Amino acid sequence: MKYLFILGRNVELSVAELKSFFEKERIAFKIISKISNGIILDFEKPLKKIMDKLGGTVSIGKVIAEGNPKELFKEIDKHELYEVKNNKLNYVVFNFHGKNTIDLLIYLKERFRNEKLKATEKKLTGHLKLQTGEIVSSLSSNLVQEQYFVFEDMFGRIIESCNYEQIEKRDMQKPVRRESLSISPRLAKILINLSQVKENEVLLDPFCGIGTVLQEALLQNIQVIGVDKDKTAVEGAKINLEWFKFPKSDYILINADSSKVKVRDVKGIATEPDLGELQKRVPSEQKAKEILEGFESLMIKVLNNLKPKVHGKIAFTAPMIKTERKKLECDFEKIASRTNLKIAKGFPISEFREDSIVGRNILVMEK
Repeated sequence: MKYLFILGRNVELSVAELKSFFEKERIAFKIISKISNGIILDFEKPLKKIMDKLGGTVSIGKVIAEGNPKELFKEIDKHELYEVKNNKLNYVVFNFHGKNTIDLLIYLKERFRNEKLKATEKKLTGHLKLQTGEIVSSLSSNLVQEQYFVFEDMFGRIIESCNYEQIEKRDMQKPVRRESLSISPRLAKILINLSQVKENEVLLDPFCGIGTVLQEALLQNIQVIGVDKDKTAVEGAKINLEWFKFPKSDYILINADSSKVKVRDVKGIATEPDLGELQKRVPSEQKAKEILEGFESLMIKVLNNLKPKVHGKIAFTAPMIKTERKKLECDFEKIASRTNLKIAKGFPISEFREDSIVGRNILVMEK
């Protein structure tokens, strides 16, 4: 069974998340092809709904036909292509180097017409700038009932899409927010998947802040322990988790220094530590180096304290700071050597925006 994953702006990080997610869920897969922010994966069995567990995926589509035009249309004819309550249908078609795109567009129009459906193809008027600088088309209208795709010689239908409005509404409505200090639910999900902590296991966030990582883990039925030395932040996390109505037996909040705290055994860590003071202007190289060295020292102490209790992977963010001449980042080899931890293959992965002074590196470490 082949599926298309349309990825977010950081394609490298999104692919790493998918690999980690399917590995932890023990779902065998094979990468078939990757074009821009689209990747085709092949699975032995049909996928269940997984969109809510992923942070770096925009949409998931199922391939329903492939091959030359004659084979393609014959196979498509066997499938239902829409679910509408009336005879009106607005649809879009994503194109990833489709070999039969024009013929497919004609086929769809003729098929819908023959089925007495008032169907209108809408254009992809939205745009997404990938971290590589590439501009790709995206869906900008919510007035579309169906989404299809052409990927090389494959055709399929989008079966799941991320509901960004719902996620943003949920995040904006929680009682305690710290806009400048909190990570997004999207990145929180990515970190959780990179840690490979599964349902009914225990995840530790040693810099939990107001609980964004904790809430996203709890929504996936993962038990959590949150630690932060900022008492106000821990109180905010408590209020937020109570607002979500999570069972109190599923989480523990501790106001303590993570370089000294004692915790129970956990499966893994997912966290965003303090990335340093907020930079309103580009700092000097000396200032940036001081921030990075302070971060390295902090993480070495925290990891050495917590690693005896961690039985899996450790996923965290680290600052990457733009100076006048270049971007500076942490010495991850130093962190690894002073903690006797290994850097997982493929990491670190950078996560930044052009207009940001402080970006992130995403790191996964293991014993």
